Amino acid sequence: MASPRLLRRCLLAALSAALVGSVAVGPARAQAAAPAAAAVTTFSDSFDGPAGSAVNGSKWTLETGDNVNNHERQYYTSGTKNAALDGQGHLVITARKENPAGYQCWYGSCQYTSARLNTAGKFNAQYGHVEARMKIPRGQGMWPAFWMLGTPVNWPDSGEIDVMENVGFEPSTVHGTVHGPGYSGSGGIGAGYTLPNGQAFADAFHTFAVDWAPDSITWSVDGNVYQRRTPADLGGKTWVFNKPFFLILNLAVGGYWPGDPDGSTQLPQQLVVDSVSVTTSDSAAGGAGPGARGQVRGRGRRELRERHPGPALRLQRHGGAGLDRRLGRHPAGARQMPGRHGQRHGGRVGRPAVGLHRRPPTRSGPSRGRTTS
Repeated sequence: MASPRLLRRCLLAALSAALVGSVAVGPARAQAAAPAAAAVTTFSDSFDGPAGSAVNGSKWTLETGDNVNNHERQYYTSGTKNAALDGQGHLVITARKENPAGYQCWYGSCQYTSARLNTAGKFNAQYGHVEARMKIPRGQGMWPAFWMLGTPVNWPDSGEIDVMENVGFEPSTVHGTVHGPGYSGSGGIGAGYTLPNGQAFADAFHTFAVDWAPDSITWSVDGNVYQRRTPADLGGKTWVFNKPFFLILNLAVGGYWPGDPDGSTQLPQQLVVDSVSVTTSDSAAGGAGPGARGQVRGRGRRELRERHPGPALRLQRHGGAGLDRRLGRHPAGARQMPGRHGQRHGGRVGRPAVGLHRRPPTRSGPSRGRTTS
């Protein structure tokens, strides 16, 4: 008999990218996304493999370095100490308070290590249903995220889509945001979703998704739609999301938005990822390999992108050449905080995309300040 996990994945793969037309922003009025009949999976990783093994290198690249753009405190490492499979169908990204190899960060000797992965050069998506089922960490200074960066990366002009971001001091709330030319960092456009009755996202697995179509991006948590953005929300600024984006997963420690860990923070902390997938409503080609595009000519479409890059960041791909990127990220509808780019983007600060050094520290570009590729 098929396992509950397999059955659940099969059901998820069958869901449609089509969503309800009218969406209310905020958890109180959230609506459920409508299921669709014919779904085609263009990217999928259920992280099956022996405990302690590395992620699938044909799908993911590990970035290494720090992130000055967002003033994050961690050093992203390669190998399996900070990112490994657990043997139970999960990818576990672990943030630790340590510096085993004398890593140097923007502020001196690094105090923490963690991991950041992306699909740049291996998979790009353009439109569809993009989702990740995850259990996020808890604690002051934790900053997990699942986001996308537009290609080629030139943050913020190339765009960033934050599917989910959480900061430790808001255990019950996650944020979804878009960053682009003239609306990046603290100026990013988005909204938050809060669980009812004081529940914390770290207590259980939740599914974070966007349904992406030409001129439309809709965010949902566990199937509950909480915001939809279109060019009409940009006040005349340019919509840069009708093109390919790549995926990014990371767990940052500290930074302008979350603040640094304090005496209440218990480390190590883990971001446990059950699955990541991109599906479209009808036949579509996923993007495998450099320059490949996963364009879908169906009803639901989606893109992936990185977080706001901040000032140029220097990052290196594991086993690859250093890449300079500028990204920056901030939460939707965010509060203003010094961004990763030196000024707070709505919540997130610039981050670099592939390769690391971000705005002040490493998250080049978009809100999260991840590196771009």
